[in-house]
This record gives sequence, structure tokens and C-alpha cells, in this order.
Amino acid sequence: MSTDYQQARVLLGARLRELRTEAGLTVRGLAATCGWAPSKVSKLENGKQTAAVADLDAWAIGIGRPETATELKGRLAGLESTYRSWRRQLAGGHRAVQDALGAQHERTTVLRGISASVVPGIFQTPEYARAVLSGYAELHGAVRDVEDGVASRMRRQEGLYAREKRYKVLLWESALHVRICRPMVLAEQLDRLMSVNGLSTVELGVIPLGADVRLAAGDDFWIHDDRLVIAESWHAEMWLDSPEDIALYRKVWDALASGAVTGRDAHRIIARARAALTAV
Repeated sequence: MSTDYQQARVLLGARLRELRTEAGLTVRGLAATCGWAPSKVSKLENGKQTAAVADLDAWAIGIGRPETATELKGRLAGLESTYRSWRRQLAGGHRAVQDALGAQHERTTVLRGISASVVPGIFQTPEYARAVLSGYAELHGAVRDVEDGVASRMRRQEGLYAREKRYKVLLWESALHVRICRPMVLAEQLDRLMSVNGLSTVELGVIPLGADVRLAAGDDFWIHDDRLVIAESWHAEMWLDSPEDIALYRKVWDALASGAVTGRDAHRIIARARAALTAV
């Protein structure tokens, strides 16, 4: 969890504590009013737990000041604009998540990214995307609107054919071999990857298994025009727009790009992974 996010959560907790004490309520008193365990009130006030919108509504009513709910939810929205829990995002389904990413792609002229474990969504076939999104839906117990998510992801790929855009994507070779789907689907995906590698808008770099690199594989991330970084982990996305964070991720991308191969060399590595599937 980022320091900025934790600090924002602590500040929200401090405001909750301030409102409770102004109302003359103890921790146990507010907990009883809201129907919670006292430990929940303490965790929220100390920044140990992220409040849900319903928690903030209950808090405002519990202290006898329902009008404060708007302020509290505004603070929460600011916090969540940086830290976006997959569990919370996917509670509304895949389509909303994919559409939000699509909106950022539309605004972006130069997109730099890196993926260590799967072929990136911008290059995925429908069947491969379906396997990836189904896995996330199962992991997070999400609404299974996978087809809507796949459709949104496919629409995003229209940008690959827009002359003004550039996609500078790094892919660890290991991602070419991950069996997240049936072998036939993976074979079609690798064929697709070789196809997009020839587009004028795409600069695909593959980091070979034996490459000399200064940094190890980490979380996947995407840099949008040096104005926004979206970093992905198992539990959340981080949307980072501070110059310091963007500069750090650009430094990571540049370091890993120095170990990647492109053009025909990248094509040969992808073709080798494709041939290995045929040999099975």
C-alpha cells in the first residue's frame, strides 16, 4: 500500500474521530449506535481499515449529523481515486473497470507498459481475454459480466490503428508460456501478438529469459503520456499522477527496456513459444 494512500486513510480516520468526540460519544457508544463491534470504530479512526460508503453514512447518522456524510464521502472518493481495490471495483462488474481504462487510453498518445505474466489486454484475443477476466472474477468473487468486459477490452484495441498513437510495450518472455487458457487459445494469442508486432503504432519489446537486466520483474504498470501511471497488483490498482511517482516508473521502464529485444528478434522469441505449443 502506498504511503500517500495510507496517509489519506489516516487523515480520514482523524476526521471521523474529531466528529465523534464533538458529538460527545465514546468508541463503545458510537459502535452500539451503528451496530458494530468497538474494534471497527477504532480501526476506522486509526486508519487501519478503509471505510465503505455505507460506513460513512452510518457514522454521520450515529453522531447525529447526517449532513457530514457528503464531506466524508468526498474524502473517501479522493482517497479511492489513487487506490482502487479490485474487490470494490469488480463489485460493479468488469465493464465499468474496462470502460474506465478505455477512457484513459483514448486520452493517451504514447502508452508505455510492461507485463510479466500475461499478454497485455491491448493485444489480447477475445478468447484469451475471456480466460484472464474469468480468473479475476473467480478470485475476487465478482459479478460475472465477463462478456461485457471482453467487449470493452476489444473496443480499446481500435487505438492500435490510430496513426497518432504509439504503444511501447515490454513483455517478459515467461508471459508467452503461461497456460492461463487452453493451448489452442494460447496459440491463437501468440499468432495475434506476432501480427500486431508489425503495426507501425506498436513497439513491442520482449525481455528474454536470459537477459541481463538491472531490475527484476515486478508489478505490471502502464504510463500514460507521462501524466498518469496505473500500477496493478493482485489486490488493487494504483492510479498515480505525482511527478515523482511518474518519474520513478519511467526510470523502471527505461531500465527494463535496455534488456529487451525488438523487431525480428522479438518475433523469433514469440514464434519459438508458438512452436513449442505445436510440439506438445
